[in-house]
Amino acid sequence: MKMHGLGNDFVVLDHRAGGLSVTPKLATMIADRHRGVGFDQLAVIELTDRADARVTFYNADGSLSGACGNATRCIARHLMNETGADRLTLLTERGLLPCVDSGKGLTSVNMGAPLTSWREIPLARETDTLHLPLEGDPVGTSMGNPHCTFFVDNAETVDVATRGPEVEHDPLFPERTNVQFAQLIGPDHLRMRVWERGTGITLASGSSSCAVAAAAHRRGLTGRKVTIELDGGTIHIDWRDDGVWMTGPTAHVFSGVLHL
Repeated sequence: MKMHGLGNDFVVLDHRAGGLSVTPKLATMIADRHRGVGFDQLAVIELTDRADARVTFYNADGSLSGACGNATRCIARHLMNETGADRLTLLTERGLLPCVDSGKGLTSVNMGAPLTSWREIPLARETDTLHLPLEGDPVGTSMGNPHCTFFVDNAETVDVATRGPEVEHDPLFPERTNVQFAQLIGPDHLRMRVWERGTGITLASGSSSCAVAAAAHRRGLTGRKVTIELDGGTIHIDWRDDGVWMTGPTAHVFSGVLHL
């Protein structure tokens, strides 16, 4: 299936009945937008006895991704439509993620609590994650994958294509990092642009949105419930006691068969 959440697009392979083993090489072939299908992330659905399904994520460069919030919401919506359920749980590297039908075409997922210690993100050395030692004074967070958030005066003027990969590959991040540039545009209202590790610029990113919301609250810029404007649309984040809930729309574009 080709699916997307706010333009953050995915190829979803349903392996619950078995299927071709995914390798990094196969992932990069499918990711090719000219010779394959094209995606920001690849998601593979498998059976598990611990949840309604297990999901594994790959980046466009074939590397594994520990979390992908928008793909999780897309798959949850697909499975809810399939079963008629209004809530379910998906198992990912992030752990067990509860998903809920929020009505009006919106799907919510609990992405878990943000991790803020330098070892959890992880960073290469001990440092204050609220003020990382990089130009621009970013915040470090993990939502199952590393995030580096810069708060800027104007997100539109940031050269994301240049600054994003520079930060992604900074030695401070041994597993590389996702990079966000966020601007406060109103009370509890942010504008964000994102560079995803292993993929590049994307129209939206669920885990990045959660990380930005957590970073903004830790910095005292917002409350725990925020609206974020992404290149692909609007997403709502609510950092509750049980984790960071993300709510937004999803779309199923088409279903197809890959030819070997």
